[in-house]
Amino acid sequence: MATGSTSTNISELKKIKLTSSEGTEFVVDKDVGEKSILLKNMLEDVGENDMAIPLPNVTGPILTKVIEYCTHHRDDFFISQDDDNKKTSDDIDEWDSEFCKVDQGTLFELILAANYLDIKPLLDLTCKTVANMIKGKSPEEIRKTFNIANDFTPEEEIQVKRENEWCEER
Repeated sequence: MATGSTSTNISELKKIKLTSSEGTEFVVDKDVGEKSILLKNMLEDVGENDMAIPLPNVTGPILTKVIEYCTHHRDDFFISQDDDNKKTSDDIDEWDSEFCKVDQGTLFELILAANYLDIKPLLDLTCKTVANMIKGKSPEEIRKTFNIANDFTPEEEIQVKRENEWCEER
């Protein structure tokens, strides 16, 4: 019985190497890295070795943020299935809210990295943050917030509004 708990403690102390898209190497605790379903599956497939895992879709600065998030939440139990109780954008805790106070480019890169690395809680958090940026705004305000050019003709805009009137009826 004691042997099992000792091996668990040893495995938690193991390190893994990750390499960002530009070649920056990161050494992280295995339990932190395994918050990513992609990394967890890769580690299960290749077994224990000292080779760095290349992450060609994640830059160093974004990987730093992802590691920060996973380290903070290392003891949290990440639910892999959809949890219907967490479908609102209002339930962001204080640390997570501060974590997401980044420029839009970084926020969108975090969304892409969370999706690529399959870290559902980080993907949910970053998408909720974007949802909160949109909530209660008119299309014009949303365009201004995200610097989106309006490429609709006045006639097309009227048609789209007509087709989507049901959205306004709440």
